[in-house]
Amino acid sequence: MSYLTPKEIVAELDKYIVGQDKAKRAVAIALRNRYRRSKLDEEMREEITPKNIIMMGPTGVGKTEIARRLSKLMDAPFVKVEATKFTEVGYVGRDVESMIRDLVEASIRMVKQNRFETVKDRAAQNAEDRLVDILVPNKQARQNSNPLGMLFGAPQIEAPPAESDEEKQKRMSRRDEVRANLRAGKLDTLMIEIEVEVTQNMGMEIPGMGGESMGDLLSGILPSKTKKRKVSVPEARKILEQEEAEKLIDMDEVTQTAIERAEQDGIIFLDEIDKVAGKGMGSGPDISREGVQRDILPIVEGSTVVTKYGPVKTDYMLFIAAGAFHVAKISDLIPELQGRFPIKVELENLTKKEFEEILTQPKNAITKQYEALLSADGVNLVFTPDALKKIAEFAQIVNESTENIGARRLHTIMENLLNDISFNANGIEPAVEVVIDENYVVEHLKNEEQYQNLQKFIL
Repeated sequence: MSYLTPKEIVAELDKYIVGQDKAKRAVAIALRNRYRRSKLDEEMREEITPKNIIMMGPTGVGKTEIARRLSKLMDAPFVKVEATKFTEVGYVGRDVESMIRDLVEASIRMVKQNRFETVKDRAAQNAEDRLVDILVPNKQARQNSNPLGMLFGAPQIEAPPAESDEEKQKRMSRRDEVRANLRAGKLDTLMIEIEVEVTQNMGMEIPGMGGESMGDLLSGILPSKTKKRKVSVPEARKILEQEEAEKLIDMDEVTQTAIERAEQDGIIFLDEIDKVAGKGMGSGPDISREGVQRDILPIVEGSTVVTKYGPVKTDYMLFIAAGAFHVAKISDLIPELQGRFPIKVELENLTKKEFEEILTQPKNAITKQYEALLSADGVNLVFTPDALKKIAEFAQIVNESTENIGARRLHTIMENLLNDISFNANGIEPAVEVVIDENYVVEHLKNEEQYQNLQKFIL
């Protein structure tokens, strides 16, 4: 993703999001600037900070979808958080620094997954060796001496006699046979007993410790707890591969790389920013809104946040804020915070034309989703062009006459439209083709249309 040009980034977003070209362009330029900055010399690179973006527009027009698609496209740490989750310091709730800790956790997961891919083959080989050891145990390896027993004079278990050459040859031959059967899948139904490490939850985070809990503090002191589980051979292989991969990767190197990537390439999508905007708050539930803004300000401006993995600088992270701004305006945010979001993009309301495109053009179009779902029960759905136009027209009418919820209105309409088909499809009857045309749409949505028309007469 880092090497894509702004046009290519927009083309990728166009596969899933209809319209909103201004927002796509702004995001694409911001992402490309991350790559351009990485190519500069260190002195100049330190002087260039990301130009944060604030997107405003009604719900359901694509703000969150742009963020969601970015997270899949970007090979960079990414988190999406809601500003409404945070409270001012001194109130009960999440503090704003937790978004940085979430970003670091996401970065560590990404780097760890990359390292797992590099050691996957070795881990699989080691796991196979352990499986063979379980299925064909070595008598010598099972010898057990108890040092405490020796101290208190307890009788010691005598070591078993050494294997003869013939016994060793038989055991090795047996191991080769078991290994061949494992690879051929002949032992997949076999249940075996293995020891797995138990994750111990030691309570809540300790305030002022960068998100560390009592379990984190004691993890390096207390021995790991294990328990025996009886699992099938394929499941045992997965568990052992995970354990072996954990042993092969260097977690110190993973943590160092992850923190560096979070600092230089991290992206935080701050949703519902308008919900903490407003003026004239004196008391009541809104009292901490401006305080939340003031707490967010140093994070966006550039500061150092303490996490359980070490200090993390936020100077070069990219922040993308979004909100509907129905009641509040961008100007209701405190001036200092406004100044930290120099790029402001307004997303447009969706019209009948956009609704029609949303129904067909994206790779994950809602009509394609329902066609795939019902095909599992032997129903072949076919939508005619006039039906799609009618659905789009109805979505626009309902959004205008009631609450405008954007493209989410299409989910409500499609559920009502296909309710009978979804209920009656059972996968037992022979496959059947169902054509959804304009008459079908009018017939099945007329009750909803009458109900929406009556809404204006209800107080």
